[in-house]
This record gives sequence, C-alpha cells and structure tokens, in this order.
Amino acid sequence: MSIDASTGGAVHAIYVSPARKIPMRSVPSVEAVEGKGLVGDRYHGTKHRHVSVQSSEDLAEAQAVFEAPIAHDLTRRNITVSGFEIPTKPGERIFINGVLLEVVRIAAPCKLLDDDIGAGAKTALRRRAGTIFRLLGSGTITVGDQITYAAPELEPA
Repeated sequence: MSIDASTGGAVHAIYVSPARKIPMRSVPSVEAVEGKGLVGDRYHGTKHRHVSVQSSEDLAEAQAVFEAPIAHDLTRRNITVSGFEIPTKPGERIFINGVLLEVVRIAAPCKLLDDDIGAGAKTALRRRAGTIFRLLGSGTITVGDQITYAAPELEPA
C-alpha cells in the first residue's frame, strides 16, 4: 500500500453497535470519551478496547483476495479511514479531529466473519483487519474528519 503520510487521511465511515450480535449501525458522527470508548458502542466502558479502525485500502485488498465485496459494517470495525496507513505498533498515536488515540494491538479477524460474510472472509482479512485503539482524549469524530499521526514531541507524557 502506498499512502502519502504527509497529507494524512480522512474518516470514511463510522459504525457502532450496542451488543455483539446486533448489526453495526452507520452514524455520521460519534462522541469519543477518554478512557471509555465510543458512546453507543458495545465496547464503551471497557478498559482498553475503545475503538477499532480499519482502512478502506486494506479492505479493498481483502475483497480482492476474497473475490467478492465485503461491506465495511460486516467487519465490525468502528471507523473506516481512507488515504491513511493505520499504525500497528502499541503506543503509536494518531489524532482524529483533535481526539488522541493510542494503539493497543492489531485487530485479529473474528472467526464469525466466515458465518456473516462467507467462507474465506476471515482468511482474506488476516493482516488487513485494522487496529485496536484506546482513547486518550475526548471529542466528536465525524465522517470526513482528517486523521494525522501524533508527533512524539507533541504527545502527552
């Protein structure tokens, strides 16, 4: 994937779901609460897994491997971004509309993907399933918001 890190990227879509087996719902914006997660999402209030982020470019690669469309919401990720290479190293940080997020871990594709999308979806999404972040700041995240890498010298200690 060749993405120009100097230009940043943008939020392409936002999804939340209040429970595990309830379909993800597309929303135009969401409140991010420091140390809690996204309001209205099932992970709101968990210790570390506040936000999952995937890239539309990685999803396109997964679709090519899967040889069929994969809807953004079926991956069960909260935020889909475009034009941005999502960091994967724990401790790396990004800003979305001034909200600071910190990488916890790479997101592993769920075994239920084969049931929800089709046989082979989990394999197609391996190494393309996004990243799990914790929220180090609060604010509103809206479709179209810019995403940038947090410069180490600007990050809180």
